[in-house]
Amino acid sequence: MKPSKKPSANRYRPATKQRKWLRGFQWFLPGLLVKRWLLVSIIGIVLIVLGIAISARLTPVLFLSRLIGNTLDTLVAILPRNLSGPIALAIGVGLLWLGQKRALGSITQVLMPNQDQELVELLMSHRKLNRGPKIVTVGGGTGLSNLLRGLKQYSANITAIVTVADDGGSSGRLRREHGVLPPGDIRSCLAALADEEKLVTELFQYRFKTGEGLSGHSFGNLFLTAMSEVTGDLEKAIAASSQVLAVRGRVLPATLDHVVLWAELEDGRYVEGESKIPEARGKIKHIGCNPNNPKGLPQAIEDINEADLIVIGPGSLYTSIIPNLLVPEVLQALIDRNVPSIYLCNIMSQVGETDDYTVSDYVRVLDEIAGVRLFDVVLVQKQLPSERSLQHYASFGSHFTNLDRDHLAAISCPVLIANIMCEKQNGTVCHDSEKLAGVLMRWYNRQ
Repeated sequence: MKPSKKPSANRYRPATKQRKWLRGFQWFLPGLLVKRWLLVSIIGIVLIVLGIAISARLTPVLFLSRLIGNTLDTLVAILPRNLSGPIALAIGVGLLWLGQKRALGSITQVLMPNQDQELVELLMSHRKLNRGPKIVTVGGGTGLSNLLRGLKQYSANITAIVTVADDGGSSGRLRREHGVLPPGDIRSCLAALADEEKLVTELFQYRFKTGEGLSGHSFGNLFLTAMSEVTGDLEKAIAASSQVLAVRGRVLPATLDHVVLWAELEDGRYVEGESKIPEARGKIKHIGCNPNNPKGLPQAIEDINEADLIVIGPGSLYTSIIPNLLVPEVLQALIDRNVPSIYLCNIMSQVGETDDYTVSDYVRVLDEIAGVRLFDVVLVQKQLPSERSLQHYASFGSHFTNLDRDHLAAISCPVLIANIMCEKQNGTVCHDSEKLAGVLMRWYNRQ
């Protein structure tokens, strides 16, 4: 005979009720801005009653006071004061609570019909995130979107400053055909910061496989291009898109100028175009951009100046991070910082950009570009990837970024070592969003 499943089904009912009771007490926690407005509504009801009574020349007040007095005398005659008083108070508070709860529940059901969380939990989360530190991240590529995905669990005051030097793939085609700034990195960051991240990511990263003029384009790139043409520029397009996607934080281009990246290689070659630099497979000697001094976006500069924490990277050193530093106003704002700043070093080298680079090489290049140290510490992955991943990367010339402590000590660069890596089934590795954000916030809280 099969055992009955009823006991196991009932086992969770008390816990569910207990969670509901505990959730009810959460309304009284500080910072939700609920209790004060509940008190205001009660005061309002009392004043309304008094106003009506005064307007009616106090006649209802005398009648009401006599009625209340007679009712109280009757209740006291039936039940002693030590019982009737608390019972009446409890019933009154209970009715007020029930009315407010049902009203809020009805509003919640209309505004958020498919929301699993209770309104109180959403309010608590909203207040917590809006009180989070002002975090500015500088970079681009998939590394930055991984970082943002984790940071948005700690703060809603996030600004992602991304490069607009991309000229390859869908972004490059839109740049050439429509004259818009490349939206690729911006698209990835918007998707990472969106509340409904999974759906938005799938939608924004979807690439059309067929169709004349559509093949190879991602939906997100087309969406941002259309928004740019409707609103007039990319900054307004990003702001409008952020509202549509309920983005937690904001994404800003480092500049609205059409920047073309160039590099001079050690063998004397001159390469122009962000996508062409890694393809040249040479050692980069100098890097710059045209125009030579692009104008920084004012909002980006302001956010850097008001930041509580600055995070540089992760991302391709020469084609994702450095292009932001080639904007003089952005660079100067980072130099003038008076808040903690950290650099997230890449886990694996990038072919054609950082071949044979160690951690100190990344730091050295950033120091040379800026002329000063832009960060307080460099965060480095602690453990090696699996042998399978190392072989996968070695097959196309990439390697693990080795930590050379002696060279870092020689240039007085502090190191923070942690396990912040996620290894995928296909052998590729990336920064783990949750681990990375957790390490960053713990480091920031210690500063």
